[in-house]
Amino acid sequence: MVKEGGGEGLRMLGKYVLGRTLGEGNFGKVKYAKHVETGQAFAVKILDRSRVQSLNFSDQIKREIGTLKLLKHPSVVRLHEVSASKTKIYMVLEYVNGGELFDKIALKGRLSEREGRKLFQQLIDAVSYCHDKGVYHRDLKPENVLVDEKGNVKVSDFGLSALPQHVGNDGLLHTTCGSPNYVAPEVLKNRGYDGARSDIWSCGVILYVILSGSLPFDDRNLAVLCQKIFRGNTKIPRWLSPDAQDLLRRMLDPNPITRMDAAGIKAHDWFKQDYTPVIPSDDDDDDADDLIPYSEPSSTKVHNESDEKGTTPAQINAFQLIGMSSSLDLSGFFENEVTSCLLITELTNV
Repeated sequence: MVKEGGGEGLRMLGKYVLGRTLGEGNFGKVKYAKHVETGQAFAVKILDRSRVQSLNFSDQIKREIGTLKLLKHPSVVRLHEVSASKTKIYMVLEYVNGGELFDKIALKGRLSEREGRKLFQQLIDAVSYCHDKGVYHRDLKPENVLVDEKGNVKVSDFGLSALPQHVGNDGLLHTTCGSPNYVAPEVLKNRGYDGARSDIWSCGVILYVILSGSLPFDDRNLAVLCQKIFRGNTKIPRWLSPDAQDLLRRMLDPNPITRMDAAGIKAHDWFKQDYTPVIPSDDDDDDADDLIPYSEPSSTKVHNESDEKGTTPAQINAFQLIGMSSSLDLSGFFENEVTSCLLITELTNV
C-alpha cells in the first residue's frame, strides 16, 4: 500500500498521501497524511513489526488498537483505520495539530486557573468516559494529552491501557506500568490497584503541573521519588485559590480508598465553574467495521513491503491484527519498586 506515486514522488498509503514526519519513537514514525478524496488531515502511526516483536511489545500495540476501537469521544484521539504489511503496521489516527499539553505548559510556565480548568474539565470527561467503558489508561501525563488548535483536549497513547479482561479475580489490576512522576502509590507497591483510582491520581498530578508549572513529586533519585509518592509528600501552592488547593489535596491522597473519584471531582465547586460537559459520540453514524476495513480471508495475504516496488499490504480488521500479535505480561519485567520506576520510563518512550 505504501508506494511512490508517479513522477511527483508522493508516498501513498491506500487513499492517503503521506507527508512530513510528525514524530519518531522506538517502534517507528508518525506521519502527516491527507485523504486524497476529502483532503482531510490524519496522523499515520507506522510501526516496525520486527522491532515490536523483538522487544516483546506486541501486546502494547494490540491493547492500543483494541482500546481505541472501543472509544468514540470528542476528547479521545480517534482510530480510523488499520492496515498491515509483513514488516509494518499502519494506524490511521485523528490528526491533532495543537501539540502536547506538555508543550503548552512549558511555553507559558503555568496556566491560569480559568484556562487550566477548561482543559482539566475535558480531561476528566474523557477519563471518566473511558472508565465507564471499562478502559483504564494507566499512563496519563501531559505528553499523552494533546490540545487541538481550538484549545480542546485529546487523550492519546493507550498502549499501556487495561480492559476488563485484564482485571484479576480480586477485582484489581496487577501490572506495574506508567511514568514515574505520574504513577499512583498503590501501583508502585505492586499489590494490586483500582485502575480508575490510579488514573485519578495521575489526573491530579497533571492538574498540579497545569496550575503550578512544576511536578508535585520529583527527585533525581528514583527510590527517593517513590518514597515521596508513597507518602503523598508535596506542597500545594498557597497562591492557588482555596478550592483549587482543596481539589488537588483530595486527588493526591495516597490512600486510594479515600481519594476523590471522578464523580466527586465533577461535583467539586472549582470544577463546576463554567463547566460544559463534553458529549460522547457513541451514537454517531460510524460503524466499527467501516472504520477498520475488512478483507475476506482469501485476500488478507500479507505482502512484502517495499517503497520502490510499490507492493501493497492487505487491509485487515483490527481484531485480525490483534490475533496476529502474541500476548505479553509486562509485570514480568518488574522485580521491585525501584526497578519498576526505572523500567516504566523505558516503557513510555514509544
